[in-house]
Amino acid sequence: MLVARLLELDAAGALTTAHVRAGAQVGGVNVRTVWRWLEVARTQGRVERRSRARLELSDQTWEALAQAGGNVAALHRHLKEAGGEVPSLASLHRVVRRDLEAGRVLPDRAVVRREREEQQTRQALADLALAGPREGGAAQVAAARPPHSVPEVVAGTSVGESGALEGVALPAGAQMVRTSSVQAVAEAVGQAMAAQGAVCVFGDPGRGKTAAVRMALHAVPPGWKVTWVPVPVRPSVAGMRRAVFDALALPGRFPHTSALADAAVAEALRAARVLVVDEAQRLPAPCLEYLQSLWDHPGTQITLVLCGAGSERALARLPQLASRIGAWQEVPRLAAAEVATAVTDFHPLWCTVPARDLMWIDQSCAHGTFRTSSALTTHLQNALLTTADAAVDRALLGRLFQRVAPPL
Repeated sequence: MLVARLLELDAAGALTTAHVRAGAQVGGVNVRTVWRWLEVARTQGRVERRSRARLELSDQTWEALAQAGGNVAALHRHLKEAGGEVPSLASLHRVVRRDLEAGRVLPDRAVVRREREEQQTRQALADLALAGPREGGAAQVAAARPPHSVPEVVAGTSVGESGALEGVALPAGAQMVRTSSVQAVAEAVGQAMAAQGAVCVFGDPGRGKTAAVRMALHAVPPGWKVTWVPVPVRPSVAGMRRAVFDALALPGRFPHTSALADAAVAEALRAARVLVVDEAQRLPAPCLEYLQSLWDHPGTQITLVLCGAGSERALARLPQLASRIGAWQEVPRLAAAEVATAVTDFHPLWCTVPARDLMWIDQSCAHGTFRTSSALTTHLQNALLTTADAAVDRALLGRLFQRVAPPL
């Protein structure tokens, strides 16, 4: 506005040095700066300040920063060694501080290193499983594996032709099993959706809580959406706010203030939606209060599903939210009467095993825990693929028990 007015005076031939000095005083800048603005306006026709490109850090750069323990100087050295255009150290410090204040959570270095090592280990084990002593080598073993199904998206949850749900890891050829616990979870979640209430799904690790919730939400009524909110490492309110924003896949960048972020999230939650928070037992009381504030907001339509081993104890730390839970649904051990049917429906490998041996496996190793049965199925597959003339008997199963049983 100042430059435009000075240009009008200049076009009328009335511009004087006094006008420029007064403009510099109003703008709080040097007189030379005002003369430079006028020169740019005359030559380039631009009266507004040129917008500078915003420096952004990629996810790979943030991962490198996490591996460096949050040391920005070490990140700067890493970028210089990698080559290419590198911002100054001061700019890196400014961008990292800006994004952290906006809610970006820097993963713990030990967690990042452990996840990377676990991924490398899983890949190495998968590579080793391809080659065995059987005649034909890797090609024959790979051909013996069941083909991967192509998942299709249904009501916000992916399901493959084999019945595998997105977010649930299953051995090749396995499929989901609808047990009595799964049916009970489906009824609890359905009742919570009807009342737009809250439900807590709890139980010991490995019982199939996440799988039960995913199966219950596989076919939601029309008009409903399902959003899974991951719990950040060392969760804080800022990190939880960012996790909800990202899980909702809202357009644009994450807002710089918590008020703007909360407004964007509340607007997205006006439509009927199931908000699922897995591993909810890791959430401290302030994060649970934040989820309660979203649920209590007068403009939102949320069904809140809190799932995890020990989630009921975490909610006990916040009585005002615990009192709002409409259903406390425990996922117990697999009942003895369901073992034979559930295991044979889970994977065809177990169809040839006598029912008495399946009961012996459950009593000796699995103890009604589906995660243990899944791990045992994977080891049995590898043993049959890589060992010549292997047979499913108690001798082989006894050796595999030692791989899935935790050390004393």
